[in-house]
Amino acid sequence: MIGHKAAFLRYPLARKWLGLILDHLLLLFSWTVAYIFLRNLLFIPLPYAILFLMSIWISHSFVSLLTDTCATIYRYTGIKEMIKVMGGFTLSIGVAAVLSAVFATGASFQFILLVYLLSLLATGGKFAFFKALSEMDFLAKKQPFTAKKIRTLVVGAGDGGSLFIKNSQQHLPELQLMGIVDDDSRKHHMRVFGVPILGGTKDIPALVAAQGIEQITIAIPSLAPENLERILDLCNKSQAKVNLMPSIEEVMSGKLSVQRFRDIDVVDLLGRDEVTLDTEQLAKELSGKTLLVSGAGGSIGSEICRILSSFSPRQLILLGHGENSIYQIHRELNKRYNGQIELIPVIADIKDRDRMFEIMSLYQPSIVYHAAAHKHVPMMEMNTAEAIKNNVYGTKNIAEAAKEAEVGSFIMVSTDKAVNPPNVMGATKRLAEMIVTSLNEPGSTNFAAVRFGNVLGSRGSVVPLFKEQIQAGGPVTVTDFRMTRYFMTIPEASRLVIQAGVLARKGEIFVLDMGQPVKIVDLARKMVQISGYSESEIKVIETGIRPGEKLYEELLIASENTGEKVFDKIFVGKAVQKPLEEIMSFLGTLTGEDEKKIRNQLITYARLHQQQEPEEQRLQIQPPERAVAMGKEQMA
Repeated sequence: MIGHKAAFLRYPLARKWLGLILDHLLLLFSWTVAYIFLRNLLFIPLPYAILFLMSIWISHSFVSLLTDTCATIYRYTGIKEMIKVMGGFTLSIGVAAVLSAVFATGASFQFILLVYLLSLLATGGKFAFFKALSEMDFLAKKQPFTAKKIRTLVVGAGDGGSLFIKNSQQHLPELQLMGIVDDDSRKHHMRVFGVPILGGTKDIPALVAAQGIEQITIAIPSLAPENLERILDLCNKSQAKVNLMPSIEEVMSGKLSVQRFRDIDVVDLLGRDEVTLDTEQLAKELSGKTLLVSGAGGSIGSEICRILSSFSPRQLILLGHGENSIYQIHRELNKRYNGQIELIPVIADIKDRDRMFEIMSLYQPSIVYHAAAHKHVPMMEMNTAEAIKNNVYGTKNIAEAAKEAEVGSFIMVSTDKAVNPPNVMGATKRLAEMIVTSLNEPGSTNFAAVRFGNVLGSRGSVVPLFKEQIQAGGPVTVTDFRMTRYFMTIPEASRLVIQAGVLARKGEIFVLDMGQPVKIVDLARKMVQISGYSESEIKVIETGIRPGEKLYEELLIASENTGEKVFDKIFVGKAVQKPLEEIMSFLGTLTGEDEKKIRNQLITYARLHQQQEPEEQRLQIQPPERAVAMGKEQMA
């Protein structure tokens, strides 16, 4: 019965010896056929022939056991493994030919060559037989799929496409692969694992109609954003659902298997180049240490925790105010790193000063990553006092607690909205930066801040709002069509925060290279596109700028810009530092004032204490597109 295994075959050593015996039998077969075929044509002394066979067996035993070529799983055998095995046969027969020629007379080159060629042929036949047997075994075990199959068109006949097709044929019986499209005309009318290549990407609409395609899977992992956008335009001319083959990173991290799909995300169209970390330096700084992340349940905080966990810290303190979000990230990491890292969930509010000192004293972390903050601009405009309590006093509490506990480094996650802030959220983050950098003293905790723009997919991002509006049938609302923002992905922002943390030397404000600013209206239109709609079906409308919003964001003003690049995509700026007593004295003047006055004084103080240049000077240092946007803002 196919699939039945004798008990002794369950042991790896027994399987190796069985493989070696099978090879010896194949060599005996090749030797016998060659000897019978040539004995009437050539004089081959039998003692020589027997010595030659014994020499092959001995040399092949040594080669096979040393290289493990007798321990191959045939179902997963490829060309590389076959070449390795045939190389072993070549070496074995070569050594046997020399030994038999030295110790016996009557050596025959024709006999040696024929034995060699027959052994290679027999080896190839062995691989083909067992691979076919394993495939039959696999097919016999598969459950029959009786439901209607999804008629699928694959985009890409390269490595990604072939990998996807092979895995789909084995693991996705619900798919009926109707064909492939690829822009390399040399591949047209060929087949990949039996699936025909029907044409180029320009043929997608016609093929969908002609073949009744229900799903289009783009299987080109290295596809450039502009080409993805072009293909999506063609796909959207049909009613077929569009998805992507997962990236290598998603497969390696275990998020998705090769044969599973993922939805197209706006990140795929923005073309952010992923950052590469200095893993050697990070491993040296983080491995075996106690690390603490505040706001560990948030989108940025949780991703920082995931990345830190990969560097094997001794302890990871997951600090957060929301019990459910901390539970979720603790459960996720515990499932992946159970027994490898001590994961400690801590429910605490950074506004509780005594609790912050208690936690720092108890766990004595080496590095603190402070990601806890209120970040929603319009919400903070209506809750000024709460923004000050959390973002300013909360940051002061946890930073001073870290200093008291002699923490090695304290890295604050900041925002581009702290630059010339016109709103409460940005102003509170700027004051938090000033407090953190003011705490630096020789021989004490190393304080620094990392400043970056909007993060795609974070809870405060515009992306979830656009998705919700598209799902509701539109319209998609943009406050001002001229508005631009910097964007990066959650993993990229988190990696750069961690990398900046090991580069900090005291008082820096690190600025992450956000690439080119993106128009919000373009982002909205791309999201409509990837959702399979046209702008005539879901409109993008302008609603008017909200309180506290800017038309564009800055990462540094000219006086902060040192032009010093300390790592790929990480620049260091020098922000204005003020004594902590002066900052606290200003905050004291806000006590008892009404909400409107607190808001105005807070924003004024944050802007004045950033060495802001005259407006005309600032216009000269901005890139042209932002200078134009700024001029339009003033005219409005």
